[in-house]
Amino acid sequence: MTLPIITDPFFYAVAVPAVLLLGVSKSGFGAGFGSLAVPMMALAISVPQAAAILMPVLLVMDLLGMAAFRKDFDAVLLKFLLPFGVLGIVMGALLFKVLNPHTVAAIVGAFTLLFLAQRLLFPPRPDSAPPPRWLGALLTTTSGFTSFIAHAGGPPITAYVIPLRLSPVKFTATMAFFFFVVNLSKWIPYGLLGLLDWRNMATSLVLLPLAPLGVWIGVRLARRIGQVLFYRFLYVGMFLTGAKLLWDGLA
Repeated sequence: MTLPIITDPFFYAVAVPAVLLLGVSKSGFGAGFGSLAVPMMALAISVPQAAAILMPVLLVMDLLGMAAFRKDFDAVLLKFLLPFGVLGIVMGALLFKVLNPHTVAAIVGAFTLLFLAQRLLFPPRPDSAPPPRWLGALLTTTSGFTSFIAHAGGPPITAYVIPLRLSPVKFTATMAFFFFVVNLSKWIPYGLLGLLDWRNMATSLVLLPLAPLGVWIGVRLARRIGQVLFYRFLYVGMFLTGAKLLWDGLA
């Protein structure tokens, strides 16, 4: 018996570039762009279905990202971030059926654009202090929450980690390990919410071969790009992500 999959050509027209973009962002290059994946796929299907289809794809991408940067992550920073990321997942699971995903998207988009405006209009001095840990806890919890709702956890945590001025490789490695734990934490609540059905999982298998391709492209770029240009790409990704999420939420 053939497993049921989505056969709409328009779905694949938006899903293929969305998965490739997600893979590139998972490598660290263009981080922030990955949050566009669900909004792009939501042009053809619902937000919860898009989030469910991406679950196996995210798992493969996270494993590839960790393998590529397994010696480069910041263990101290990761130890601080992970509990708050998991807390955000718990909050997202509890509120999933209450909150409208588009409302969450609008909030994330607005705060992403505000952070970006603040960084560009009032750039930090080289000797400026890192952000306070309470802000890191708040943004990381928000990241886990928005990641659960719509796989849009990148902008909040990026807003905290960028001012820490990590090297591109260390930034990428730390985010890879963080989101592996966060995404792994989603599987049980997604299953309990009935999102991991055969149709979604079979469709995910069709898209799965694109995962290593996207990560491979991004890893090669991340290891060859200078720090200044790397963070410029981060800002572009955050702007496009914030604008798209805000537009979707308001529309």
